[in-house]
Amino acid sequence: MATFLTTARFEKDYALLDPSDKDRFKRTVKEQFVPDLEDLPRGGRFRPGLRVKGIQGAPGIYEMTWAPDGRATFEFGHPERANEPHIVWRRVGTHDVFRSP
Repeated sequence: MATFLTTARFEKDYALLDPSDKDRFKRTVKEQFVPDLEDLPRGGRFRPGLRVKGIQGAPGIYEMTWAPDGRATFEFGHPERANEPHIVWRRVGTHDVFRSP
């Protein structure tokens, strides 16, 4: 199973989300992001609706769409368990997170 870590900036961003956005983000991660993430080693890909892609000008940092104006940035960290992906959530919110991903 994948492991996750959050940055202090992510925690600040997350605290500013309204309760319905927090729920939507958590649900998207649980129901879509994690299953796709765990399928990557077997040749899977993230579903198109998540629009996971690298951020231009920020090597190693990726973005994910979790709502029409909901974005989160993340990077792959050093695995805490063998053969298990480790995600470091960096930012969460609107398109504004791209100013400092």
